[in-house]
Amino acid sequence: MRIGFVGLGNMGAPMAANLAKAGHAVTGYDPAGVTVEGVSVAETMEGAVRGQAAVITMLPNGEIVRAVHSDIARLAEPGTLLVDCSTVDVDSARAVHGIAHDIGLLSLDAPVSGGTGGAAAGTLTFMVGGSEEAFAKAKPLFEIMGQKAVLCGEAGAGQAAKICNNMILGISMIGVCEAFHLADRLGLDRQAMFDVASTSSGSCWSLNTYCPAPGVGPKSPADNGYRPGFAAELMLKDLNLSQEAAEVAGAETELGRHARDIYARFVEAGGKGRDFSAILEKLSAR
Repeated sequence: MRIGFVGLGNMGAPMAANLAKAGHAVTGYDPAGVTVEGVSVAETMEGAVRGQAAVITMLPNGEIVRAVHSDIARLAEPGTLLVDCSTVDVDSARAVHGIAHDIGLLSLDAPVSGGTGGAAAGTLTFMVGGSEEAFAKAKPLFEIMGQKAVLCGEAGAGQAAKICNNMILGISMIGVCEAFHLADRLGLDRQAMFDVASTSSGSCWSLNTYCPAPGVGPKSPADNGYRPGFAAELMLKDLNLSQEAAEVAGAETELGRHARDIYARFVEAGGKGRDFSAILEKLSAR
Protein backbone atom coordinates (compact mmCIF):
# COMPACT_ATOMS: atom_id res chain seq x y z
CA MET A 1 0.00 0.00 0.00
CA ARG A 2 1.13 3.58 -0.67
CA ILE A 3 1.03 5.36 2.69
CA GLY A 4 1.64 8.96 3.68
CA PHE A 5 2.75 9.59 7.27
CA VAL A 6 2.54 13.11 8.72
CA GLY A 7 4.29 13.71 12.03
CA LEU A 8 7.57 11.83 12.50
CA GLY A 9 8.24 12.48 16.16
CA ASN A 10 9.13 10.04 18.93
CA MET A 11 6.02 7.96 18.20
CA GLY A 12 5.41 8.59 14.51
CA ALA A 13 8.94 7.81 13.30
CA PRO A 14 9.10 4.20 14.57
CA MET A 15 5.51 3.57 13.49
CA ALA A 16 6.34 4.71 9.95
CA ALA A 17 9.55 2.68 9.99
CA ASN A 18 7.65 -0.50 10.91
CA LEU A 19 5.24 0.02 8.02
CA ALA A 20 8.18 0.46 5.64
CA LYS A 21 9.93 -2.65 7.01
CA ALA A 22 6.75 -4.61 6.27
CA GLY A 23 7.03 -3.68 2.60
CA HIS A 24 4.69 -0.71 2.29
CA ALA A 25 5.76 2.34 0.29
CA VAL A 26 5.79 5.02 3.00
CA THR A 27 6.34 8.72 2.37
CA GLY A 28 6.79 10.83 5.47
CA TYR A 29 6.53 14.53 6.21
CA ASP A 30 7.51 16.44 9.31
CA PRO A 31 8.12 20.21 9.47
CA ALA A 32 11.25 19.49 11.53
CA GLY A 33 12.78 17.68 8.54
CA VAL A 34 13.07 14.31 10.29
CA THR A 35 14.42 11.34 8.33
CA VAL A 36 13.41 7.75 9.02
CA GLU A 37 15.10 4.62 7.72
CA GLY A 38 13.13 3.09 4.86
CA VAL A 39 10.75 6.04 4.62
CA SER A 40 10.85 8.44 1.67
CA VAL A 41 10.98 12.06 2.82
CA ALA A 42 8.62 14.66 1.34
CA GLU A 43 9.58 18.32 1.56
CA THR A 44 5.92 19.36 1.78
CA MET A 45 2.75 17.85 3.16
CA GLU A 46 1.39 17.69 -0.38
CA GLY A 47 4.26 15.40 -1.33
CA ALA A 48 3.30 13.00 1.45
CA VAL A 49 -0.46 13.05 0.78
CA ARG A 50 -1.11 13.10 -2.95
CA GLY A 51 -1.69 9.70 -4.55
CA GLN A 52 -1.67 7.76 -1.28
CA ALA A 53 -4.13 5.00 -0.41
CA ALA A 54 -3.85 5.91 3.28
CA VAL A 55 -2.56 8.86 5.27
CA ILE A 56 -1.63 8.43 8.94
CA THR A 57 -1.03 11.34 11.29
CA MET A 58 0.63 11.56 14.72
CA LEU A 59 0.39 15.15 15.94
CA PRO A 60 0.67 17.10 19.23
CA ASN A 61 -2.81 18.53 19.84
CA GLY A 62 -6.34 19.04 18.58
CA GLU A 63 -5.75 22.45 17.03
CA ILE A 64 -2.91 21.11 14.87
CA VAL A 65 -4.89 17.97 13.99
CA ARG A 66 -7.81 20.09 12.74
CA ALA A 67 -5.53 22.30 10.65
CA VAL A 68 -3.50 19.45 9.17
CA HIS A 69 -6.55 17.35 8.31
CA SER A 70 -8.18 20.33 6.62
CA ASP A 71 -5.11 20.50 4.37
CA ILE A 72 -5.03 16.72 3.86
CA ALA A 73 -8.69 16.71 2.84
CA ARG A 74 -7.87 19.31 0.19
CA LEU A 75 -5.02 17.19 -1.19
CA ALA A 76 -6.24 13.60 -0.84
CA GLU A 77 -8.18 11.69 -3.48
CA PRO A 78 -11.73 10.39 -2.81
CA GLY A 79 -11.67 7.05 -1.01
CA THR A 80 -8.37 7.73 0.76
CA LEU A 81 -8.21 6.36 4.29
CA LEU A 82 -7.24 8.91 6.97
CA VAL A 83 -6.03 7.56 10.31
CA ASP A 84 -5.26 10.01 13.10
CA CYS A 85 -3.22 8.38 15.87
CA SER A 86 -2.81 11.59 17.89
CA THR A 87 -4.30 11.92 21.35
CA VAL A 88 -6.68 14.89 21.24
CA ASP A 89 -10.04 16.03 22.55
CA VAL A 90 -13.16 14.19 21.39
CA ASP A 91 -14.61 17.29 19.71
CA SER A 92 -11.52 17.70 17.51
CA ALA A 93 -11.68 14.02 16.54
CA ARG A 94 -15.33 14.36 15.55
CA ALA A 95 -14.62 17.55 13.61
CA VAL A 96 -11.91 15.76 11.60
CA HIS A 97 -14.31 12.90 10.84
CA GLY A 98 -16.81 15.47 9.59
CA ILE A 99 -14.25 17.07 7.28
CA ALA A 100 -13.38 13.68 5.80
CA HIS A 101 -16.98 12.51 5.45
CA ASP A 102 -18.05 15.64 3.58
CA ILE A 103 -15.65 14.95 0.72
CA GLY A 104 -15.84 11.16 0.55
CA LEU A 105 -12.82 10.11 2.59
CA LEU A 106 -12.72 7.23 5.08
CA SER A 107 -11.50 8.25 8.52
CA LEU A 108 -10.58 6.83 11.91
CA ASP A 109 -9.47 8.33 15.19
CA ALA A 110 -6.99 5.78 16.50
CA PRO A 111 -4.95 6.96 19.51
CA VAL A 112 -2.45 4.50 20.87
CA SER A 113 -1.21 3.06 24.14
CA GLY A 114 2.25 1.60 24.63
CA GLY A 115 4.62 4.55 24.53
CA THR A 116 7.80 4.90 22.52
CA GLY A 117 8.87 1.35 23.39
CA GLY A 118 5.64 -0.05 21.98
CA ALA A 119 5.97 2.11 18.87
CA ALA A 120 9.48 0.78 18.21
CA ALA A 121 8.58 -2.83 18.95
CA GLY A 122 5.30 -2.75 17.01
CA THR A 123 3.29 -3.68 20.10
CA LEU A 124 0.97 -0.68 20.41
CA THR A 125 -2.71 -0.94 21.26
CA PHE A 126 -5.01 1.11 19.01
CA MET A 127 -8.31 2.46 20.36
CA VAL A 128 -10.35 3.20 17.28
CA GLY A 129 -13.40 5.27 16.42
CA GLY A 130 -15.08 5.26 13.01
CA SER A 131 -16.90 3.02 10.57
CA GLU A 132 -16.46 -0.74 10.22
CA GLU A 133 -15.48 -0.20 6.57
CA ALA A 134 -12.63 2.13 7.48
CA PHE A 135 -11.53 -0.13 10.35
CA ALA A 136 -11.38 -3.18 8.07
CA LYS A 137 -9.19 -1.28 5.61
CA ALA A 138 -6.84 -0.08 8.35
CA LYS A 139 -6.62 -3.32 10.33
CA PRO A 140 -3.66 -4.79 8.37
CA LEU A 141 -1.72 -1.60 9.14
CA PHE A 142 -2.65 -1.74 12.82
CA GLU A 143 -1.38 -5.33 12.91
CA ILE A 144 2.04 -4.15 11.72
CA MET A 145 2.31 -1.20 14.10
CA GLY A 146 0.70 -2.87 17.11
CA GLN A 147 -0.49 -6.03 18.79
CA LYS A 148 -4.13 -5.06 19.29
CA ALA A 149 -6.73 -2.79 17.72
CA VAL A 150 -10.21 -2.35 19.16
CA LEU A 151 -13.06 -0.66 17.30
CA CYS A 152 -14.65 1.22 20.19
CA GLY A 153 -17.54 2.84 18.32
CA GLU A 154 -18.29 5.68 15.95
CA ALA A 155 -16.41 8.96 15.45
CA GLY A 156 -14.53 10.06 18.57
CA ALA A 157 -14.92 6.77 20.42
CA GLY A 158 -11.21 6.00 20.13
CA GLN A 159 -10.30 9.28 21.81
CA ALA A 160 -12.91 8.68 24.52
CA ALA A 161 -11.40 5.26 25.26
CA LYS A 162 -7.84 6.68 25.34
CA ILE A 163 -8.83 9.49 27.71
CA CYS A 164 -10.57 7.10 30.11
CA ASN A 165 -7.73 4.55 29.95
CA ASN A 166 -5.05 7.12 30.70
CA MET A 167 -7.04 8.61 33.55
CA ILE A 168 -6.92 5.13 35.13
CA LEU A 169 -3.18 4.96 34.41
CA GLY A 170 -2.42 8.35 35.96
CA ILE A 171 -4.43 7.58 39.09
CA SER A 172 -2.95 4.10 39.51
CA MET A 173 0.66 5.24 39.05
CA ILE A 174 0.24 7.84 41.80
CA GLY A 175 -1.24 5.14 44.05
CA VAL A 176 1.69 2.78 43.40
CA CYS A 177 4.24 5.55 44.01
CA GLU A 178 2.56 6.57 47.26
CA ALA A 179 2.47 2.93 48.40
CA PHE A 180 6.23 2.53 47.81
CA HIS A 181 6.84 5.84 49.60
CA LEU A 182 4.84 4.64 52.61
CA ALA A 183 6.61 1.27 52.51
CA ASP A 184 9.97 3.08 52.61
CA ARG A 185 8.92 5.11 55.64
CA LEU A 186 7.71 1.97 57.40
CA GLY A 187 10.99 0.19 56.76
CA LEU A 188 9.52 -2.34 54.32
CA ASP A 189 11.90 -3.64 51.64
CA ARG A 190 10.81 -2.54 48.16
CA GLN A 191 11.28 -6.00 46.69
CA ALA A 192 9.13 -7.51 49.41
CA MET A 193 6.51 -4.84 48.77
CA PHE A 194 6.53 -5.71 45.06
CA ASP A 195 6.42 -9.47 45.65
CA VAL A 196 3.33 -9.11 47.83
CA ALA A 197 1.39 -6.40 45.99
CA SER A 198 2.08 -7.71 42.47
CA THR A 199 0.45 -11.04 43.30
CA SER A 200 -2.41 -9.82 45.47
CA SER A 201 -5.15 -7.20 45.41
CA GLY A 202 -2.68 -4.35 44.74
CA SER A 203 -1.77 -5.88 41.39
CA CYS A 204 -2.02 -3.46 38.43
CA TRP A 205 -0.14 -2.53 35.25
CA SER A 206 1.60 0.44 36.90
CA LEU A 207 3.12 -1.96 39.44
CA ASN A 208 3.55 -5.27 37.60
CA THR A 209 4.73 -4.03 34.19
CA TYR A 210 5.96 -0.46 34.75
CA CYS A 211 7.18 -0.50 38.33
CA PRO A 212 8.35 2.98 39.42
CA ALA A 213 10.93 1.59 41.86
CA PRO A 214 14.40 1.11 40.29
CA GLY A 215 15.68 -2.45 40.37
CA VAL A 216 12.30 -3.92 41.22
CA GLY A 217 10.13 -5.90 38.80
CA PRO A 218 10.59 -5.94 35.01
CA LYS A 219 12.89 -3.34 33.50
CA SER A 220 11.17 0.04 33.23
CA PRO A 221 12.13 3.73 32.82
CA ALA A 222 12.89 3.77 36.56
CA ASP A 223 15.91 1.61 35.73
CA ASN A 224 17.12 4.20 33.22
CA GLY A 225 17.13 7.30 35.39
CA TYR A 226 13.44 7.88 34.62
CA ARG A 227 14.17 8.77 31.02
CA PRO A 228 10.66 8.81 29.58
CA GLY A 229 8.85 5.99 27.99
CA PHE A 230 5.85 8.24 28.65
CA ALA A 231 6.77 11.75 29.71
CA ALA A 232 5.08 13.40 32.69
CA GLU A 233 3.92 16.35 30.56
CA LEU A 234 2.15 13.92 28.20
CA MET A 235 0.37 12.34 31.14
CA LEU A 236 -0.63 15.84 32.23
CA LYS A 237 -1.96 16.53 28.74
CA ASP A 238 -4.11 13.38 28.84
CA LEU A 239 -5.40 14.12 32.34
CA ASN A 240 -6.31 17.65 31.23
CA LEU A 241 -8.23 16.12 28.32
CA SER A 242 -10.03 13.77 30.73
CA GLN A 243 -11.11 16.66 32.93
CA GLU A 244 -12.24 18.78 29.99
CA ALA A 245 -14.31 15.82 28.78
CA ALA A 246 -15.69 15.20 32.26
CA GLU A 247 -16.84 18.81 32.51
CA VAL A 248 -18.59 18.68 29.15
CA ALA A 249 -20.19 15.30 29.94
CA GLY A 250 -21.19 16.25 33.48
CA ALA A 251 -19.21 13.33 34.93
CA GLU A 252 -17.77 13.39 38.45
CA THR A 253 -14.08 12.33 38.30
CA GLU A 254 -12.66 13.49 41.61
CA LEU A 255 -9.60 11.21 41.55
CA GLY A 256 -8.93 12.13 37.93
CA ARG A 257 -9.00 15.79 38.87
CA HIS A 258 -6.68 15.22 41.82
CA ALA A 259 -4.25 13.21 39.65
CA ARG A 260 -4.26 16.06 37.12
CA ASP A 261 -3.35 18.54 39.84
CA ILE A 262 -0.52 16.32 41.16
CA TYR A 263 1.02 15.97 37.70
CA ALA A 264 0.63 19.71 37.06
CA ARG A 265 2.66 20.45 40.20
CA PHE A 266 5.21 17.76 39.30
CA VAL A 267 5.77 19.10 35.77
CA GLU A 268 6.04 22.68 37.05
CA ALA A 269 8.56 21.63 39.72
CA GLY A 270 11.01 20.07 37.24
CA GLY A 271 9.27 16.89 36.13
CA LYS A 272 9.03 17.95 32.49
CA GLY A 273 11.05 15.58 30.32
CA ARG A 274 11.00 12.85 32.97
CA ASP A 275 8.94 9.69 32.95
CA PHE A 276 5.55 9.93 34.61
CA SER A 277 6.63 7.26 37.11
CA ALA A 278 9.25 9.65 38.54
CA ILE A 279 6.55 10.78 40.97
CA LEU A 280 8.13 8.17 43.29
CA GLU A 281 11.50 9.92 43.18
CA LYS A 282 9.83 13.21 44.07
CA LEU A 283 8.07 11.62 47.05
CA SER A 284 11.27 9.90 48.19
CA ALA A 285 13.14 13.22 48.20
CA ARG A 286 10.84 14.66 50.86
